[in-house]
Amino acid sequence: MTTATAASLISYDTHPDRYAHWRLSVEGNVATLAMNVNEDKGIKPGYKLKLNSYDLGVDIELYDAVNRIRFEHPQVSCVVLTSARERMFCSGANIYMLGQSTHGWKVNFCKFTNETRNGMEDSSRHDGLKFLAAVNGACAGGGYEVALACDEILMIDDRSSAVSLPEVPLLGVLPGTGGLTRVTDKRKVRRDLADVFCTTTEGVRADKAKAWGLVDHTARPQGFAQAVKEHAQRLAAGSDQPQGAKGVVLTPLKCAADASGYHYEHVDVVVDRAARSATLTVSAPKQAGPDSIEGILAAGVAWWPLQMARELDNAILMLRTNDVEIGTWQLKTRGDIDAVLAVDAVLAKHRSHWFVRETLGLLRRTLARLDVTSRTLFAIIDQGSCFAGTLAELALCADRSFMLQLPDAADAAPRIALNDFNFGTFPMVNHLTRLATRYCERPEPVEAARKIVGKKLDAHEAAELGLVTFTPDDLDWEEELRIAMEERSSLSPDALTGLEASLRFTGAETMETRIFARLSAWQNWIFNRPNAVGENGALKVFGSGTKAKFNWERI
Repeated sequence: MTTATAASLISYDTHPDRYAHWRLSVEGNVATLAMNVNEDKGIKPGYKLKLNSYDLGVDIELYDAVNRIRFEHPQVSCVVLTSARERMFCSGANIYMLGQSTHGWKVNFCKFTNETRNGMEDSSRHDGLKFLAAVNGACAGGGYEVALACDEILMIDDRSSAVSLPEVPLLGVLPGTGGLTRVTDKRKVRRDLADVFCTTTEGVRADKAKAWGLVDHTARPQGFAQAVKEHAQRLAAGSDQPQGAKGVVLTPLKCAADASGYHYEHVDVVVDRAARSATLTVSAPKQAGPDSIEGILAAGVAWWPLQMARELDNAILMLRTNDVEIGTWQLKTRGDIDAVLAVDAVLAKHRSHWFVRETLGLLRRTLARLDVTSRTLFAIIDQGSCFAGTLAELALCADRSFMLQLPDAADAAPRIALNDFNFGTFPMVNHLTRLATRYCERPEPVEAARKIVGKKLDAHEAAELGLVTFTPDDLDWEEELRIAMEERSSLSPDALTGLEASLRFTGAETMETRIFARLSAWQNWIFNRPNAVGENGALKVFGSGTKAKFNWERI
């Protein structure tokens, strides 16, 4: 498969004025996102988005809306997710879309969907933005998974609406965007009850759903609207979002997409299709920028940390969606280390301010998106690099890192530097720092790294601390990189996806790592099996009146 033409690229750029599926409204400290899916506006042709079912386009709008609430409406302390339709909350991912999609599209769709839901939980955990699911009708599959991502679930008790995860009995697949895991890990539903719930097509109505722990609250139809207001205000009261603050508008990103890649102001992506690789280069600010909150707010969306994070996030998504055969990404940086460290110092100084806090949150989630991307990541630390502080996290994301070693007297020798941000500001989805993950949670090397905070390390010093993988000298540099890239591109992409996902997250599991493990392993496998996608598989025959025919072997 070659990359999509510019006209057929899947874009993640949207705006509330162009939403086809969500309605965003804000009243005081509560925002409401009402789902009203336009069945004729699927992101691809060939299916209708009936019954508030969703596809990637619906999720792109949800991701955009949550980001706009974070930055454009800083006073919002609670987001209510509900439906604009009577008796129908959400029926989940569109089954006909899944039935006709390629295997890779299905898995990557599940991944982006879950990253958006993880991002909601991330904002609740770190930044005080709470989410309430106001389930005002039938709530099935991925619809219930949307609700599960919220802090609390309020369900209408109309004697007919139910919550359900019917993927196993109906479709021969898993609740793969986090439902299975959130039921047990987040909501602590008993294993036997979860087994019954996940194999029951008709689902569970309000009274039993509350008794089993599948929802938090119920309300009769006549009192539902008032209950939504009361629970939203209660959640909002526990947040410290600033009241009266003026938001920062997220203007459209400027991206020139052409045959060679994706080109932004601070991030540049060059694709080598013959080598099946891409080079992502992140540029440091040309100067430190504003030091005061007034100056930062005046810079607004153009403030380097925010603009760079938005560009990097978009570049990752564009590559993952549109360039599926580009299997190896080289991560590079360019610019002045001192400028990066100076911006980090400003971020640290003002991190309690809502705008800085949200910018750090976007950086945290963007780096986490890189961690769970099914691509080989090689960090290239050469002359002109500025892997320092926040940008050092890019090197720590990598599966391998190569740092050029020059003679001791060489002024142009590349350096890397750590700061306090590398010790807790940007946790991975395993809730550990990348340094702790790198050293498999051994405290001694982490403490050794902490002792050299602020020091600009050459290749020899970085290697001694275990911060880089290889340090070729200038004579071998080009050849060693060439061999490493060619060797990597010769290996099975499937094997590499499993290898990288397994090695990137050491130590104890979290809900997030278990979800992504399922996406990388179980969901990948199940979506390839004939029981799900064969000619007589459950996804293929759904809605036809024909019963699926299963291969009864347990594999």
